[in-house]
Amino acid sequence: MQKMTDNKRLFGLDGVNIKGAIFDLDGVLVDTARYHYLAWKRLAGELGFDFTEDDNERLKGVSRLRSLEILLETGNVIMTESQKEDAAARKNGWYVEYLYTLDETALLPGAKEYLLRLKENNIRIALGSASKNAPLILERLNIAAFFDAVIDGNSVSKTKPNPEVFLKGAAAMGLAPEHCVVFEDALAGIEAAKSGGMRAIAVGKAELLPGADLYIASLQDMLF
Repeated sequence: MQKMTDNKRLFGLDGVNIKGAIFDLDGVLVDTARYHYLAWKRLAGELGFDFTEDDNERLKGVSRLRSLEILLETGNVIMTESQKEDAAARKNGWYVEYLYTLDETALLPGAKEYLLRLKENNIRIALGSASKNAPLILERLNIAAFFDAVIDGNSVSKTKPNPEVFLKGAAAMGLAPEHCVVFEDALAGIEAAKSGGMRAIAVGKAELLPGADLYIASLQDMLF
């Protein structure tokens, strides 16, 4: 009975024995979207046109290469494949530069406090993110020490909604999938968690993220 009480208190979920929590990075713990935007805007400036925040809305949820193609369409610029590769590499280099300006103030509401609460209750913690810059971001945010495992874009070959990143996270923590809960802000991530046999807590609205077990606006809501 104590286990059920603890899971209700820590995760808002009844009837499960959760021993590990797996967190997506961007949109759950931190928001790095503006750094992507600044890097794309800088590239557009080099190419001779402006790139607005409204233009940037078209880039959300698409690959780096497709994002570049959309940017080039916006500025009516034509590039060879080789030029596209160089431009994408320059953009990513600037993005990484911006990441070095991150600090704890960039954490989303409740993130550090909730990680601390889980740690104090002996819940194992993993990161499950497609970002290849995840270790750097965790270090800059001063939260790397909270994580028992980090599975990022360098560790997986399949992207969400394939559950590979979360299954590897569970395995790295030494836990069965059914003993893990995933915190996600994207539909592909919710689908990956559920197909991997895990509970899913969505950071967002039910109409946009169907299939989750619980919905929150931010990790601040978990500090009940």
